Amino acid sequence: MKFLRFSDVCRSGFARGKRVFIRADLNVPMDDDGNITEDTRVRASIPAIRMALDAGAAVMVTSHLGRPTEGAFKIEDSLSPVARRLSDLLGIEVRLVSGWVDGGFAVGPGEVVLLENCRLNVGEKKNKPELAAKLGKLCDIFVHDAFGTAHRAEGTTYGIAETAPIACAGPLLAAEMDAIGKALAAPKRPLVAIVAGSKVSTKLTILQSLAKNVDGLIVGGGIANTFMLAAGLKIGKSLAEPDLLGEATAVIAAMKARGAEVPIPEDVVCAKAFAAD
Repeated sequence: MKFLRFSDVCRSGFARGKRVFIRADLNVPMDDDGNITEDTRVRASIPAIRMALDAGAAVMVTSHLGRPTEGAFKIEDSLSPVARRLSDLLGIEVRLVSGWVDGGFAVGPGEVVLLENCRLNVGEKKNKPELAAKLGKLCDIFVHDAFGTAHRAEGTTYGIAETAPIACAGPLLAAEMDAIGKALAAPKRPLVAIVAGSKVSTKLTILQSLAKNVDGLIVGGGIANTFMLAAGLKIGKSLAEPDLLGEATAVIAAMKARGAEVPIPEDVVCAKAFAAD
């Protein structure tokens, strides 16, 4: 799988003195007091940031956090706790910048700023062209390092890649792409893929692509509910997407036509309410 890597850009010396925009996945769980309860994703973002700093770049990092309403800031949607954790891990101050879409903030070589929750920006989720154009003007190099949200065509994952002077893959995303390429280009058989998540709609193209390549496709989470519904099973009030039953059925049929299968869960835990106990 051929693609431009941020490591190659850095080795060329091009990043020195340039403004680098890193789209990371810093969507971490927090408690009611705003404390990060698990920081794996923050730690995973460090290599790309250090790579940019070592290359002499001015570094901007952003991420989504939760599912805020665009244009309506709430304190619980803020990346402020993440900025503090990044400061600790990097050993330098990481300033949090709000209202950053139109620029107007300073960041110099050797500095890192965290741009406030990108999903607060109007037009982010639907990848509005007007927003994408502004995002591309903020940087000289766009680095996509958010594998966990790379399947979403949003402003900071897709639009900016089209409008920035240079777009490349960060070390985290590159490693995942290398793994996927190795697994799908010349895999050992039988090849089984496990795909979970809450919605079929956000992973439909992935499911359709995998259906052409794998020998078994195991679905989990809310996605499994939709497939169970498509198989004619009763799922009660469980999370599902009834309007995508046709697509789920098509994936099952495509697999079956190749002699492959989508095993439907046989054992489930049932309750009258979705509660902690």
